[in-house]
Amino acid sequence: MSKVVLFIATSLDGYIASSDGTVDWLFHDADYGYTEFMGSLDAVVMGRKTWQQARTFEAVPFAGKQVFVFSRTLPPSSDERIHHVEGEVGAVVAAIRQKLHRDLWLVGGGELIWQFISHRLIDEFRLFVHPIILGEGVPLFLHHSERTNLAFEGNQSFPSGLVELRYRLTQGGPTP
Repeated sequence: MSKVVLFIATSLDGYIASSDGTVDWLFHDADYGYTEFMGSLDAVVMGRKTWQQARTFEAVPFAGKQVFVFSRTLPPSSDERIHHVEGEVGAVVAAIRQKLHRDLWLVGGGELIWQFISHRLIDEFRLFVHPIILGEGVPLFLHHSERTNLAFEGNQSFPSGLVELRYRLTQGGPTP
């Protein structure tokens, strides 16, 4: 079965976007494993605000992938790759995963990440920590997130100062 992977950039103080939702502080000087990661996916899933931000980056965001956007307000898309979904996150993700052969990328945002954590839907956490302190913004993990035990899988540092941290969800109990 496919894995759900949270592959996301964060500031050192734990923000995934500035207070106004922008991500102009992200590094763009290297690939940081993005191309290889995209090759491991069939689909991406995100919230409405993240989708609206992604559409400002490129004309066809996530080309070649199925895109699932949790939204109660977006109109249907004319692009057959784009699926607006709503409902209980566990049931929706289970239905999506049934159709996939490869992994599903949880792109963001904060509210949706919290729902995935609450339902224990994230199999792998890949956090790209940028050496910047924003001071405020959109938090990666919301204050009402629950305790979630993770096992360390590895890390990689880059000359830019960016560090990738990899964890997997444990099946319960304290991490070793």
